[in-house]
Amino acid sequence: MARKVFITGGAGFIGCNVADFYLKQGAAVMLFDNLSRAGVEHNIDWLKGRGKFTFVKGDVRDYGALRDIFQANPDITDIFHEAAQVAVTTSVTDPVEDFNINALGTLNVLEAYRRYVPGAVFVYPSTNKVYGSLEDIDFKEGDKRYEFADQAYKNGVDERYPADFYSPYGCSKGTADQYVRDYARIYNLKTLVFRQSCIYGTQQFGIEDQGWVAWFIIRALFEKPLVLYGTGKQVRDVLFVGDLIEAYEAAIQNIDKTRGKIYNMGGGAENSISLLEFIEYLEKTLGKKITYQFADWRHGDQKIFVADTSASLKDFGWQPKTGYKEGIAKLADWLKEQTPILKEIYKDIS
Repeated sequence: MARKVFITGGAGFIGCNVADFYLKQGAAVMLFDNLSRAGVEHNIDWLKGRGKFTFVKGDVRDYGALRDIFQANPDITDIFHEAAQVAVTTSVTDPVEDFNINALGTLNVLEAYRRYVPGAVFVYPSTNKVYGSLEDIDFKEGDKRYEFADQAYKNGVDERYPADFYSPYGCSKGTADQYVRDYARIYNLKTLVFRQSCIYGTQQFGIEDQGWVAWFIIRALFEKPLVLYGTGKQVRDVLFVGDLIEAYEAAIQNIDKTRGKIYNMGGGAENSISLLEFIEYLEKTLGKKITYQFADWRHGDQKIFVADTSASLKDFGWQPKTGYKEGIAKLADWLKEQTPILKEIYKDIS
Protein backbone atom coordinates (compact mmCIF):
# COMPACT_ATOMS: atom_id res chain seq x y z
CA MET A 1 0.00 0.00 0.00
CA ALA A 2 1.26 3.47 -0.88
CA ARG A 3 2.29 5.55 2.10
CA LYS A 4 0.42 8.74 2.96
CA VAL A 5 2.24 10.77 5.60
CA PHE A 6 0.75 13.55 7.74
CA ILE A 7 3.15 15.80 9.66
CA THR A 8 2.14 18.39 12.23
CA GLY A 9 4.81 21.06 12.57
CA GLY A 10 5.72 20.03 9.04
CA ALA A 11 7.47 23.30 8.23
CA GLY A 12 9.73 23.05 11.27
CA PHE A 13 13.24 21.66 11.47
CA ILE A 14 12.48 18.00 12.13
CA GLY A 15 9.12 18.08 10.37
CA CYS A 16 10.50 19.25 7.03
CA ASN A 17 13.30 16.68 7.21
CA VAL A 18 10.70 13.97 7.82
CA ALA A 19 8.80 15.29 4.79
CA ASP A 20 11.92 15.20 2.63
CA PHE A 21 12.67 11.60 3.66
CA TYR A 22 9.23 10.36 2.66
CA LEU A 23 9.04 12.43 -0.51
CA LYS A 24 12.20 10.62 -1.63
CA GLN A 25 10.37 7.35 -1.03
CA GLY A 26 7.49 8.43 -3.24
CA ALA A 27 4.98 8.84 -0.43
CA ALA A 28 2.14 11.35 -0.50
CA VAL A 29 3.02 13.99 2.10
CA MET A 30 0.76 16.48 3.86
CA LEU A 31 2.17 19.23 6.11
CA PHE A 32 0.18 20.97 8.83
CA ASP A 33 1.78 24.02 10.45
CA ASN A 34 0.80 27.44 11.82
CA LEU A 35 4.10 28.97 10.57
CA SER A 36 4.72 30.67 13.92
CA ARG A 37 8.44 29.87 14.11
CA ALA A 38 10.75 32.37 12.42
CA GLY A 39 12.34 30.99 9.28
CA VAL A 40 10.04 28.02 8.67
CA GLU A 41 8.62 29.52 5.50
CA HIS A 42 12.08 28.98 4.00
CA ASN A 43 11.78 25.29 4.81
CA ILE A 44 8.54 25.20 2.82
CA ASP A 45 10.31 26.86 -0.10
CA TRP A 46 13.13 24.30 0.15
CA LEU A 47 10.67 21.40 0.11
CA LYS A 48 9.04 22.74 -3.05
CA GLY A 49 12.21 21.79 -4.85
CA ARG A 50 12.19 18.29 -3.35
CA GLY A 51 8.82 17.00 -4.50
CA LYS A 52 5.07 17.53 -4.51
CA PHE A 53 3.31 17.84 -1.18
CA THR A 54 0.19 19.36 0.32
CA PHE A 55 0.43 22.17 2.85
CA VAL A 56 -2.37 23.16 5.22
CA LYS A 57 -1.93 26.14 7.51
CA GLY A 58 -3.43 25.25 10.85
CA ASP A 59 -2.91 24.88 14.58
CA VAL A 60 -3.02 21.70 16.68
CA ARG A 61 -5.12 23.57 19.24
CA ASP A 62 -7.90 23.52 16.63
CA TYR A 63 -9.45 20.06 16.91
CA GLY A 64 -12.00 20.83 14.21
CA ALA A 65 -9.30 21.46 11.61
CA LEU A 66 -7.60 18.15 12.45
CA ARG A 67 -10.92 16.31 12.38
CA ASP A 68 -11.76 17.67 8.95
CA ILE A 69 -8.37 16.69 7.52
CA PHE A 70 -8.48 13.16 8.90
CA GLN A 71 -12.08 12.64 7.83
CA ALA A 72 -11.15 13.69 4.29
CA ASN A 73 -8.00 11.52 4.25
CA PRO A 74 -8.88 8.12 5.72
CA ASP A 75 -5.94 6.58 3.83
CA ILE A 76 -3.29 8.30 5.98
CA THR A 77 -0.74 5.63 6.94
CA ASP A 78 1.73 7.55 9.12
CA ILE A 79 1.32 10.51 11.49
CA PHE A 80 4.32 12.42 12.80
CA HIS A 81 3.25 14.85 15.50
CA GLU A 82 6.17 17.30 15.45
CA ALA A 83 4.26 20.48 16.36
CA ALA A 84 5.19 21.79 19.80
CA GLN A 85 6.10 24.66 22.05
CA VAL A 86 9.78 23.84 22.38
CA ALA A 87 11.41 26.11 24.97
CA VAL A 88 11.60 25.60 28.73
CA THR A 89 11.96 29.35 29.27
CA THR A 90 8.80 30.10 27.28
CA SER A 91 6.90 27.49 29.28
CA VAL A 92 7.90 29.21 32.52
CA THR A 93 6.74 32.57 31.18
CA ASP A 94 3.44 31.26 29.80
CA PRO A 95 2.59 27.80 31.16
CA VAL A 96 -1.00 27.95 29.92
CA GLU A 97 -0.01 28.35 26.28
CA ASP A 98 2.66 25.70 26.74
CA PHE A 99 0.03 23.26 28.06
CA ASN A 100 -2.48 24.12 25.35
CA ILE A 101 0.03 23.46 22.57
CA ASN A 102 1.92 20.46 23.94
CA ALA A 103 -0.61 18.59 26.06
CA LEU A 104 -4.01 19.61 24.71
CA GLY A 105 -2.69 19.89 21.16
CA THR A 106 -1.37 16.34 21.34
CA LEU A 107 -4.67 15.08 22.72
CA ASN A 108 -6.45 16.77 19.81
CA VAL A 109 -4.25 14.99 17.28
CA LEU A 110 -4.64 11.67 19.11
CA GLU A 111 -8.43 11.93 19.20
CA ALA A 112 -8.72 12.80 15.52
CA TYR A 113 -6.37 9.89 14.80
CA ARG A 114 -8.34 7.46 17.01
CA ARG A 115 -11.66 8.37 15.48
CA TYR A 116 -10.82 8.69 11.79
CA VAL A 117 -7.50 7.00 10.86
CA PRO A 118 -6.95 4.35 13.57
CA GLY A 119 -4.96 2.12 11.22
CA ALA A 120 -2.11 4.63 10.94
CA VAL A 121 1.14 4.62 12.89
CA PHE A 122 1.52 7.60 15.25
CA VAL A 123 5.04 8.86 16.04
CA TYR A 124 5.54 11.31 18.90
CA PRO A 125 8.83 13.13 19.66
CA SER A 126 9.02 13.57 23.42
CA THR A 127 12.03 14.91 25.30
CA ASN A 128 14.71 13.94 27.79
CA LYS A 129 13.29 16.72 29.98
CA VAL A 130 10.67 14.25 31.23
CA TYR A 131 13.44 12.79 33.42
CA GLY A 132 13.86 16.05 35.31
CA SER A 133 17.22 17.25 36.58
CA LEU A 134 18.49 13.70 37.34
CA GLU A 135 19.23 14.79 40.89
CA ASP A 136 19.72 11.28 42.27
CA ILE A 137 22.54 10.46 39.83
CA ASP A 138 26.06 11.19 41.03
CA PHE A 139 28.26 13.26 38.75
CA LYS A 140 31.95 13.98 38.49
CA GLU A 141 33.03 17.47 37.48
CA GLY A 142 36.04 17.70 35.20
CA ASP A 143 37.80 20.69 33.68
CA LYS A 144 35.43 20.93 30.71
CA ARG A 145 32.57 18.49 31.33
CA TYR A 146 30.42 16.62 33.79
CA GLU A 147 30.53 12.83 33.74
CA PHE A 148 28.45 10.09 35.32
CA ALA A 149 30.18 8.85 38.47
CA ASP A 150 28.20 5.60 38.54
CA GLN A 151 29.27 2.94 36.03
CA ALA A 152 25.63 1.90 35.82
CA TYR A 153 25.21 4.89 33.52
CA LYS A 154 28.30 4.35 31.35
CA ASN A 155 26.00 3.89 28.33
CA GLY A 156 23.64 6.66 29.42
CA VAL A 157 20.12 6.84 30.82
CA ASP A 158 17.68 4.17 29.69
CA GLU A 159 13.89 4.08 29.60
CA ARG A 160 13.62 2.48 33.05
CA TYR A 161 14.77 5.68 34.74
CA PRO A 162 11.76 7.18 36.57
CA ALA A 163 10.09 10.16 34.97
CA ASP A 164 10.21 13.36 37.01
CA PHE A 165 8.55 16.15 35.06
CA TYR A 166 10.39 19.41 35.77
CA SER A 167 9.28 22.83 34.45
CA PRO A 168 5.97 23.43 32.71
CA TYR A 169 7.60 22.23 29.48
CA GLY A 170 8.60 18.95 31.09
CA CYS A 171 5.08 18.57 32.46
CA SER A 172 3.33 19.28 29.15
CA LYS A 173 5.60 17.06 27.06
CA GLY A 174 5.54 14.34 29.70
CA THR A 175 1.76 14.46 29.85
CA ALA A 176 1.61 14.15 26.07
CA ASP A 177 4.03 11.24 25.90
CA GLN A 178 2.00 9.32 28.50
CA TYR A 179 -1.20 9.94 26.55
CA VAL A 180 0.46 8.70 23.36
CA ARG A 181 1.67 5.56 25.09
CA ASP A 182 -1.68 4.93 26.75
CA TYR A 183 -3.61 5.22 23.49
CA ALA A 184 -1.74 2.09 22.37
CA ARG A 185 -2.81 0.25 25.52
CA ILE A 186 -6.39 1.44 25.84
CA TYR A 187 -7.39 1.80 22.18
CA ASN A 188 -4.98 -0.73 20.63
CA LEU A 189 -3.43 1.93 18.38
CA LYS A 190 0.03 1.83 16.82
CA THR A 191 1.82 4.62 18.70
CA LEU A 192 5.52 5.27 19.29
CA VAL A 193 7.24 7.68 21.68
CA PHE A 194 10.83 8.87 21.25
CA ARG A 195 12.33 10.73 24.21
CA GLN A 196 14.80 12.76 22.25
CA SER A 197 18.06 14.28 23.36
CA CYS A 198 19.70 17.06 21.32
CA ILE A 199 18.70 16.79 17.65
CA TYR A 200 20.56 18.98 15.16
CA GLY A 201 21.04 19.28 11.42
CA THR A 202 20.28 21.13 8.21
CA GLN A 203 17.12 23.25 7.96
CA GLN A 204 17.54 24.16 11.65
CA PHE A 205 17.26 27.83 12.55
CA GLY A 206 18.20 27.52 16.21
CA ILE A 207 17.50 30.05 18.93
CA GLU A 208 19.04 30.51 22.36
CA ASP A 209 16.26 28.57 24.08
CA GLN A 210 16.09 25.67 21.63
CA GLY A 211 18.34 24.25 18.93
CA TRP A 212 21.56 25.24 20.69
CA VAL A 213 23.93 23.50 18.25
CA ALA A 214 22.70 25.60 15.34
CA TRP A 215 22.47 28.68 17.59
CA PHE A 216 26.12 28.38 18.66
CA ILE A 217 27.26 27.97 15.06
CA ILE A 218 25.23 30.95 13.85
CA ARG A 219 26.60 33.18 16.62
CA ALA A 220 30.13 32.02 15.86
CA LEU A 221 29.81 32.60 12.12
CA PHE A 222 28.77 36.19 12.71
CA GLU A 223 31.21 36.71 15.60
CA LYS A 224 28.48 37.40 18.13
CA PRO A 225 28.87 36.57 21.84
CA LEU A 226 27.18 33.65 23.55
CA VAL A 227 25.67 33.25 27.01
CA LEU A 228 26.37 29.97 28.82
CA TYR A 229 23.86 29.23 31.56
CA GLY A 230 25.48 27.38 34.44
CA THR A 231 29.09 26.29 34.11
CA GLY A 232 29.19 25.38 30.43
CA LYS A 233 30.21 21.85 31.42
CA GLN A 234 26.73 20.50 30.70
CA VAL A 235 26.90 17.45 28.42
CA ARG A 236 24.44 16.34 25.76
CA ASP A 237 24.57 13.49 23.27
CA VAL A 238 23.89 15.12 19.94
CA LEU A 239 22.08 13.25 17.16
CA PHE A 240 21.99 14.22 13.50
CA VAL A 241 18.45 14.62 12.19
CA GLY A 242 18.89 12.11 9.37
CA ASP A 243 19.77 9.41 11.89
CA LEU A 244 16.68 10.28 13.92
CA ILE A 245 14.39 9.86 10.93
CA GLU A 246 15.98 6.51 10.10
CA ALA A 247 15.14 5.48 13.66
CA TYR A 248 11.52 6.55 13.14
CA GLU A 249 11.25 4.48 9.99
CA ALA A 250 13.00 1.43 11.43
CA ALA A 251 10.61 1.47 14.40
CA ILE A 252 7.62 1.77 12.06
CA GLN A 253 8.84 -1.19 10.00
CA ASN A 254 8.92 -3.22 13.23
CA ILE A 255 5.65 -1.88 14.63
CA ASP A 256 4.46 -5.31 15.82
CA LYS A 257 7.35 -5.24 18.30
CA THR A 258 7.59 -1.48 18.95
CA ARG A 259 3.89 -0.54 19.25
CA GLY A 260 3.14 1.31 22.48
CA LYS A 261 6.78 1.58 23.52
CA ILE A 262 8.96 4.49 24.58
CA TYR A 263 12.52 4.81 23.31
CA ASN A 264 15.30 7.11 24.52
CA MET A 265 16.82 8.61 21.42
CA GLY A 266 20.16 10.40 21.13
CA GLY A 267 23.68 10.13 19.82
CA GLY A 268 24.90 8.02 22.72
CA ALA A 269 28.10 8.28 24.71
CA GLU A 270 30.30 8.44 21.60
CA ASN A 271 28.49 11.60 20.47
CA SER A 272 28.41 13.36 23.84
CA ILE A 273 29.91 16.82 24.10
CA SER A 274 29.85 19.65 26.63
CA LEU A 275 29.12 23.26 25.78
CA LEU A 276 32.72 24.24 26.50
CA GLU A 277 34.04 21.39 24.36
CA PHE A 278 31.69 22.38 21.57
CA ILE A 279 32.91 25.97 21.62
CA GLU A 280 36.51 24.77 21.53
CA TYR A 281 35.74 22.53 18.59
CA LEU A 282 33.94 25.33 16.73
CA GLU A 283 36.85 27.71 17.22
CA LYS A 284 39.19 25.21 15.58
CA THR A 285 36.74 24.31 12.81
CA LEU A 286 35.69 27.85 11.89
CA GLY A 287 38.99 29.55 12.68
CA LYS A 288 37.18 32.14 14.81
CA LYS A 289 37.49 33.17 18.42
CA ILE A 290 34.17 32.80 20.23
CA THR A 291 33.38 35.12 23.11
CA TYR A 292 30.97 34.11 25.84
CA GLN A 293 29.84 34.96 29.34
CA PHE A 294 28.18 32.97 32.09
CA ALA A 295 24.75 33.36 33.64
CA ASP A 296 22.73 31.53 36.29
CA TRP A 297 21.51 27.99 35.74
CA ARG A 298 18.10 27.68 34.10
CA HIS A 299 15.16 25.76 35.56
CA GLY A 300 15.57 21.99 35.40
CA ASP A 301 18.76 22.04 33.34
CA GLN A 302 20.45 18.64 33.42
CA LYS A 303 24.19 18.63 34.11
CA ILE A 304 24.49 15.67 31.81
CA PHE A 305 22.14 13.69 29.64
CA VAL A 306 23.21 10.83 27.43
CA ALA A 307 20.58 8.50 25.99
CA ASP A 308 21.15 4.78 26.32
CA THR A 309 19.81 3.58 22.97
CA SER A 310 20.26 -0.15 23.62
CA ALA A 311 16.50 -0.76 23.35
CA SER A 312 16.45 0.73 19.84
CA LEU A 313 19.30 -1.53 18.75
CA LYS A 314 17.59 -4.57 20.24
CA ASP A 315 14.07 -3.91 18.98
CA PHE A 316 14.66 -2.49 15.50
CA GLY A 317 18.38 -2.62 14.79
CA TRP A 318 19.07 1.10 14.96
CA GLN A 319 22.15 2.94 16.16
CA PRO A 320 23.60 6.37 15.28
CA LYS A 321 25.67 6.52 12.10
CA THR A 322 26.71 10.17 11.89
CA GLY A 323 29.53 11.20 14.22
CA TYR A 324 29.16 14.62 15.77
CA LYS A 325 32.17 16.05 13.91
CA GLU A 326 30.73 15.00 10.55
CA GLY A 327 27.26 16.22 11.45
CA ILE A 328 28.40 19.57 12.81
CA ALA A 329 30.47 20.16 9.67
CA LYS A 330 27.38 19.48 7.52
CA LEU A 331 25.30 21.91 9.55
CA ALA A 332 28.02 24.59 9.55
CA ASP A 333 28.45 24.34 5.77
CA TRP A 334 24.69 24.60 5.28
CA LEU A 335 24.41 27.61 7.59
CA LYS A 336 27.20 29.39 5.71
CA GLU A 337 25.08 29.08 2.57
CA GLN A 338 22.07 30.62 4.34
CA THR A 339 23.65 34.02 5.09
CA PRO A 340 20.88 36.15 3.49
CA ILE A 341 18.18 34.16 5.27
CA LEU A 342 20.03 34.25 8.58
CA LYS A 343 20.34 38.04 8.37
CA GLU A 344 16.60 38.22 7.78
CA ILE A 345 15.75 35.99 10.75
CA TYR A 346 18.32 37.16 13.31
CA LYS A 347 18.10 40.93 13.44
CA ASP A 348 21.27 41.50 15.49
CA ILE A 349 23.51 39.91 12.83
CA SER A 350 22.25 41.91 9.86
